[in-house]
Amino acid sequence: METVTSIDGTRIAFDRMGDGPPVIAVCGAMCDRTLMRPTAEELAKHFTVFNYDRRGRGGSGDTVPYSLEREIEDIGALIEEVGGSASVYGHSSGAGLALHAAAAGLPISRLVLHDPPYASADEDSRRIAREYGKELSTLLSEDRRGDAVALFFTTVGMPREMVDGMRGTPRWAEL
Repeated sequence: METVTSIDGTRIAFDRMGDGPPVIAVCGAMCDRTLMRPTAEELAKHFTVFNYDRRGRGGSGDTVPYSLEREIEDIGALIEEVGGSASVYGHSSGAGLALHAAAAGLPISRLVLHDPPYASADEDSRRIAREYGKELSTLLSEDRRGDAVALFFTTVGMPREMVDGMRGTPRWAEL
């Protein structure tokens, strides 16, 4: 494991593997670099992959309060580490983050978005997203992180019974 330091001083952990043009692998919200490793290993057959833990996950540090801009700066720190320009592969919310990083003007040469978390723009979808955002903010402000994870899973369609069963597993605390 290697680390880079983001602008705000947060240490970001990553694994470097393979050889070739650089690709930064951005995992989803409930993942870390260990879950992204099989994808990173496949990419490493053709690229130098920088498979990192997003802030607050795995070996990376975290600085509160959360900010999308800080996560974009983390990708920027990794791009500097790889030499100033890179392709970015993002999965799930990591795809959304990668898209925001590109829109912010980071030197991203290619962008691959796998299963980005975007829904249709109809009024019902926007209402659901607003309600989710409000409830999530409330749960996090009350430091109810387990309930926030459960809200995420049920919002994306996981049955409540399955979420309740997951709460009793060792993995739940990591989530």
